[in-house]
Amino acid sequence: MSYPPDSSPLAIVRVRLPLWLVAPLLGVTLFLGIVGGLAAGYVFIRPASCPDTPQVCQEFSAFWDTWKIARNNFVDPQAIDSQKMIDGAINGMLDTLGDQGHTRYLSAEEATSWDESLSGSFEGIGAYIDVRDGQTVIVSPIEGSPAEQAGLRPGDAILAVDDKSTEGWSVQELATNVRGPAGTAVTLRILHVGEETPLDVSITRAKVVVPSVSWRMLPDNVALLRLSSFDRNSGDQMRQALQEAKDKGARAVILDLRNNPGGLLDEAVSVAGQFLPEGTTVLLEANRSGDRTPTKTKGGGVAIDMPLVVLINHNSASSSEILSGALQDAKRATLVGEPTFGTGTVLTPYRIDGGGRLLLGTQQWLTPDGRLIRGQGIAPDEQVDLPVDVAPLSPAEAGDLSLDQLRSGADVQLSRAIDLAAQAASR
Repeated sequence: MSYPPDSSPLAIVRVRLPLWLVAPLLGVTLFLGIVGGLAAGYVFIRPASCPDTPQVCQEFSAFWDTWKIARNNFVDPQAIDSQKMIDGAINGMLDTLGDQGHTRYLSAEEATSWDESLSGSFEGIGAYIDVRDGQTVIVSPIEGSPAEQAGLRPGDAILAVDDKSTEGWSVQELATNVRGPAGTAVTLRILHVGEETPLDVSITRAKVVVPSVSWRMLPDNVALLRLSSFDRNSGDQMRQALQEAKDKGARAVILDLRNNPGGLLDEAVSVAGQFLPEGTTVLLEANRSGDRTPTKTKGGGVAIDMPLVVLINHNSASSSEILSGALQDAKRATLVGEPTFGTGTVLTPYRIDGGGRLLLGTQQWLTPDGRLIRGQGIAPDEQVDLPVDVAPLSPAEAGDLSLDQLRSGADVQLSRAIDLAAQAASR
């Protein structure tokens, strides 16, 4: 799961057990998502003077030399914050592993926010965020949230928070600054996709409850289900929504995973089980030795035989990539849209003395056919690009439109999915 809500739906929460706001403001679910899976259990790390080889310990002295010189000689002594320097040094070290945005270190405050984001509710603006190519961005506002009501859109760049530049910020730094008590205000300097002039947007924070699943019936009895992140109970919510759709006569399903930052791996497996027969492999987990362990569905799916089309885009990450890859390998669904983000490590949380948390990619995900997800993503069966200035229709928006309006509308990905779902249902 990569983006947090305000922390991880801007945090993409990418967790394996028990996508914040990228990802809400990960986060998103972030972030939802956040947004690989967390392996079970926590590992406690005890401090040591120097636990590595004498050669590495000798080389590490360069760090302390730099630390002391900077602390004692930097021109602005007010800028010397030992905790920020430590956090920055740790994350800089982790970035060299090439798993940016996923493997990361959380301060004690950030770890608390991260834990809270997995519950599916938090106080903030209600958006999934992430850092893409060094730029803090909105992955997706949560439906009905203050962020959506303020006009924030997927892909919007966040240039500043309360006049503080976000240049160089991590997802967690962004989440920490954006989140806050309900009723308080925060001002974001936003640059909308396709525009050249930024604007300041003042948003009043609120308690945001994040439903994972929303759905509406479209014309020709095609059910459109959006899965925004993989939070606790997402599997149960998906089962309930699918059963309601079947009871109302749905002939086919469109599953919208666009802008889904990921989340709990167990919930991804549970959702997959609603569409795949019992015992179907959902993913392979490969450890650093190359050993592969399959994870399979359990029985009881309610939509195993219903025609299925899946929508994905560049912001589909982590657990949403696992799900789409599993459905594709099983030839269970047609994937429409754009290649996914390419997040594929399983995060194990390690508690660090002082309250911090290390989220470390200790395994990586492969599709059932053995395809690598990390750095590769999942390619759609039919590539349909959505213009950068067009936001995907929500189920509520799509449910108010006629078939002609849907087919001729700006959401060309959904339009193509409707045609494919109708064709599959008529066979």
